[in-house]
Amino acid sequence: MEKEQMPELGRVVMRHIRLKTGTYWGVGFKYNTHRIALVKAAGAVWSSRFGLWLLASSAFTYPEVVALFPVDTCIEDHTREVDRMHALTPVAEQALVTFEQYMVHKRYSASTIKTYLDATRLFLRYTNVQSDTQLKAFTAADINTFNYEFVVHNGHSRSYQNQIVNALKLFFRTVVDRKLEPQQIERPRSDHRLPHVLSKKDVKRLLEQTVNQKHRTMLSLIYACGLRRGELLALKLGDIDGARKVLWVRGGKGAKDRMLPLSEKVLLMLRDYYKGYRPKVWLFEGEKAGERYSERSLQNVLKQACARSGVNPKASLDWLRHSYATHLLESGTDLRYIQELLGHKSSRTTEIYTHVSTRALEQIRSPFDDL
Repeated sequence: MEKEQMPELGRVVMRHIRLKTGTYWGVGFKYNTHRIALVKAAGAVWSSRFGLWLLASSAFTYPEVVALFPVDTCIEDHTREVDRMHALTPVAEQALVTFEQYMVHKRYSASTIKTYLDATRLFLRYTNVQSDTQLKAFTAADINTFNYEFVVHNGHSRSYQNQIVNALKLFFRTVVDRKLEPQQIERPRSDHRLPHVLSKKDVKRLLEQTVNQKHRTMLSLIYACGLRRGELLALKLGDIDGARKVLWVRGGKGAKDRMLPLSEKVLLMLRDYYKGYRPKVWLFEGEKAGERYSERSLQNVLKQACARSGVNPKASLDWLRHSYATHLLESGTDLRYIQELLGHKSSRTTEIYTHVSTRALEQIRSPFDDL
């Protein structure tokens, strides 16, 4: 989206912004130090992409954003009426506290807790829950209505819609003590997108063009062991067992541990890295000793490596993991072993790599060649 021209002084432009990290109120006005101070005090973050100050819609209602400015301010409204949510009522706030306590007690991951709380908060604000009786009266039809009017209407993804459904099913079962009929809740049709895979030559070029030793070691380990980004950054020094030539992934997705083989080449790379950086707690640390390396910084490392090597600039860290799995499959590794190495709960998840492997495709002769 191109940056919009700033409105004249005296007017405030409001838009609804959808990002992967959530939904936001976008607020724009001609440069004014007083107004900037107002929105920054409220927690707004500047977006150079949109040329707007962003406020999380899960934290602010439409009237609350408008109330940040003097009553005589001209608001140029480009939001949709359906996006204007109610403030959380005491009943809704207590329900969210109970829901969070349940998930913490059941040891859900921090990211899952945040995702489920955000989804449930949006539903409670949208439906303007006023009492426990109203909560217990909700049906699957109410969830379907919310999904259509908020999720679908605002162009959110299929995965986001599924997250909404999963969060609300758990919320109503555990907090409201009301089990909704799963078959009555409408989920989006599944999209069957294939994972992106880099060739071995591209991976080699990518790593060779990563000059910084720490950066090259991080990207190499993701590819060498098929790690998720969070798993890589959660590694501690004790997770490397050089004597047995294994790497331990502890508390991976689904709170599962798994053991991965380390080749002599990878071990030598890790030893050289350790001698050069001497990390204290985490295997890969930030600028401060004992501070965990950030996901955003790691993604920037890959982006810079792509720019230097000429590899597809859209490549993500997941592409390295997908490439690891596909290259294992093409080298003849049994799919069951790949499933264990990747930490997949279901073999169906692993089977998707059979669709991007070129080993079998290379054996197919096109009838065109016989003409």
